[in-house]
Amino acid sequence: MITDDGDQGVMATSAAQHIADEAELDLVLVQANAKPPVAKIMNYGKYKFELQKKQREQRKNQKIVTIKEIRLSPTIDENDFNTKKKAAVKFLDKGNKVKVSIRFRGRAITHKEIGRKVMNKLADELSDVAKVEARAKMDGRSMSMVLAPKETK
Repeated sequence: MITDDGDQGVMATSAAQHIADEAELDLVLVQANAKPPVAKIMNYGKYKFELQKKQREQRKNQKIVTIKEIRLSPTIDENDFNTKKKAAVKFLDKGNKVKVSIRFRGRAITHKEIGRKVMNKLADELSDVAKVEARAKMDGRSMSMVLAPKETK
């Protein structure tokens, strides 16, 4: 048993409960599997409140990262490419990851190197704000890569 001021000792459950009742505190089983089991005298309501407060603080400080997708084509024009690049920069500035995908249609699948060239061009132009988290890889008829925002210090 551990008392509220940190003293430790081995005693019967009924004696520990009597000490807890005198101090108007709760006897809480901390480690049931230990030999002998460990119990602690504490204000259980206050303990639960502190635990909830800590969890609320952790939830408030966490950042939820979402993945936004941008679709390109292997034969994309320069102006369309710049528009997609601006959208990617906007997503990355907000702290989101960007999945860039190219869908190959018809016979375009035979020229995967054109799609890879478009992906590499986008990755190079975004290298100041993003880092490549997953290199371009084929998945069926589509090629995709993931860009993550760079940490700014």
